[in-house]
Amino acid sequence: MQKPQKQTSASHAAQIIWSHWQSGQALKQLPEECRPMTVQQGYEAQAQLPNVSGRHVVGWKIAATSSNGQAHINVSGPMAGRLLSGQVFDSGATVPSAGNRMRVAEPEFAFTMGQDLPPRPEPYTLQQVMAAVARLHPAIEVPDSRLAPFTQAGEAQLLADNACAHHFVLGPAAPDYWRTLDLSTYAVQARVERGTRLEYTREGTGANVLGDPRIALTWLTNQLSSLGITLQKGQVVTTGTCMVPLELAPGDTATADYGPLGRVSMTFSD
Repeated sequence: MQKPQKQTSASHAAQIIWSHWQSGQALKQLPEECRPMTVQQGYEAQAQLPNVSGRHVVGWKIAATSSNGQAHINVSGPMAGRLLSGQVFDSGATVPSAGNRMRVAEPEFAFTMGQDLPPRPEPYTLQQVMAAVARLHPAIEVPDSRLAPFTQAGEAQLLADNACAHHFVLGPAAPDYWRTLDLSTYAVQARVERGTRLEYTREGTGANVLGDPRIALTWLTNQLSSLGITLQKGQVVTTGTCMVPLELAPGDTATADYGPLGRVSMTFSD
């Protein structure tokens, strides 16, 4: 009799999260009757988001891939979240700012999968995961949380909140020689402009993403495997910010330049 109750609680939590996502309203915490208390319960609630939203999963994000990021939101390690249809934009797009309280852009390395990686008892190696990758993309995540203050929500509720997934900008595929590069040392330059005025620049490297974006992708694959979830062909995985997030105001344009691997940009709507 316990399993249906868990599913009901998970669905109830997801419905509340999605309604606040749509309205832009903040939520101090989920109601006690459906508030997840463990990582497993948090992932169970997150898994109901596609059902309650009517959206489908187009990929995955990884949150808190640096020690600073983990300390900021008071979690013990990285977290996986779902990228939902209708939330993904092409490079150069204007991304809605309404209701977004975080107001940051996060330059990231994103991978498109070329084959399924189904759940299995033994962990996938980095080499096995990378062999399943079709493409690398420069990308920008524009996260947000339905919980306020999200830094005090705790890991279980943040997972129910889709690991702060909100909007995502996917840049063009990088030239295939990215496979020969050391992504851990690869530098990314970013800038934020307000109209024609340069506000500031920032830089980072792949080392800020669990030491290497490929390590982050391998972590995500094995995390999904442990949850009984297949990382599917065609899905995109964005691996976490490679620099201190770029603070944005409405009307700002953020650009991340990955040198020979390409660039990605977005404008935060007025």
